Amino acid sequence: MAETISWVATVATIVAAFMTASNLGSRITGYGFAVFTAGALCWIAVGVLTDQLALLWTNVVLTALDIFGVWRWLGRQARVEEGARSATQASELTPGEALFPVSLLGRAPVECGGQEVGHCIDAMAGCRSGRIDYVVVSEGGVAGVGERLRRLPWSDAHVDEETVSAHFAADGFRRLEELPRDQWPGR
Repeated sequence: MAETISWVATVATIVAAFMTASNLGSRITGYGFAVFTAGALCWIAVGVLTDQLALLWTNVVLTALDIFGVWRWLGRQARVEEGARSATQASELTPGEALFPVSLLGRAPVECGGQEVGHCIDAMAGCRSGRIDYVVVSEGGVAGVGERLRRLPWSDAHVDEETVSAHFAADGFRRLEELPRDQWPGR
């Protein structure tokens, strides 16, 4: 019985690690912590069944940390995202410039001419003006491996709901400056 539970715990831990490491948004990360919790509970059962106190107590602590992760990513972070979403919707109904949460840029899909070409991974803004200068867009690759980073000037883009749209077609995207992973331009 302990061996079967240990295999369930192993699979749960691997799946949870993949879910959280993929950085696919707060909901997926939160569910990853929920799977981590299930894995830790299985490891606790293995510790009890096989009289391994170190395994037992390590996973008691990890269960508490995993529960904190569930609260942080499915509770608190989800509420923050809902607050940002409601402010965005409210700003569209009021006079003046519409607002969008800058945190959106950390995961938003990027479209050129209606075709998805990548995902935002970050944005660079002016310290004094607060204006976004450019968005760093990830193109291709899997989980960050083999991806190319491109600099999308903010003057060539706008936000449509939860998508960043460029003011040119997909072939124009491939002509954008390619950025080295660790040397982004300062201006």
